[in-house]
Amino acid sequence: MTVTSGFLGELAGVRAELMDYLTHVLLGDALAAEYVILHLISSVYARRDVLPLGKFTLNLSGCPQNSAFTDHLYRAVQQLVPSSFRLCMSLHNMNSLRFVPRKDYTANRLVSGILQLAQNTSLFLDETKLEQGQLDSAGVRNITALGNLISWQKVDYDFSFHQMEFPCNINVLIASEGRSLLPSDCQVHLQPKLALPNLEEYMNALHAAVSPSTLNKFRIYVSLVRTLDYSITEDITKEVEEDFVEMRKDDPQSMSAEDLHRMLVIARLLSLSMGQTTLSRDQWMKAKHLEVLRMSRTEQQKSVNGNEP
Repeated sequence: MTVTSGFLGELAGVRAELMDYLTHVLLGDALAAEYVILHLISSVYARRDVLPLGKFTLNLSGCPQNSAFTDHLYRAVQQLVPSSFRLCMSLHNMNSLRFVPRKDYTANRLVSGILQLAQNTSLFLDETKLEQGQLDSAGVRNITALGNLISWQKVDYDFSFHQMEFPCNINVLIASEGRSLLPSDCQVHLQPKLALPNLEEYMNALHAAVSPSTLNKFRIYVSLVRTLDYSITEDITKEVEEDFVEMRKDDPQSMSAEDLHRMLVIARLLSLSMGQTTLSRDQWMKAKHLEVLRMSRTEQQKSVNGNEP
């Protein structure tokens, strides 16, 4: 317990270091780094009916295609979490791989599938590898299985005559060029601040500069913060409700119940990321500010691309 207590005192400092590291990995984009930290420390902590609470699937759009960027992003994530798996969403993989475990009655055994992952695995979906073409029926089933995993945190095992649901706790990060074709809890459009003549050289130097002891600190931080309890006082709940009414006053369309839910999830993760186990007004204001910045980027992107959903 003393180790944990001692580390809790250092949390803010470790978070600042991790923030700096991820900002460099994300080519100078500090806003994207904030959301990646929140994603990394998210975890399903309860289920209300069928709804898994605590998940925070992140779609990082704006990732350059035909570049080594996603390789290096995955490498960074891989070094921070206990277990990870990268899936390149090429048309060939979508149509030919088995995502869902299936019972083979002849051999009387379960044939494993890609989504049969250990709890708390970070699943990195690389959509930048998806090319033009047609998904066949297996591909459509695989995309559906990914959607179910993201939305409901469950994998339906195929027993031929029936499906059996297995709940899971998998952190999903989707790297894509445009908006992902998969559902997500939050989309952040990457805005690189660095013009790099050589991405490979930059990333290799960056990975080499992080010492094993610093990486170890980051890993302890991510694992520890995930386990903290969290609560909201009645006073703050009332304040949030009043805020919600106020935000909808001028334009009821500007803030939906879904937007409020996402903001509360972000506020929870922000608090935990600082080692705070209850929501303060400051963290609520910061969550609102992050969301304003994130949504203004999404709006800019829509106007640039016109046809973006």
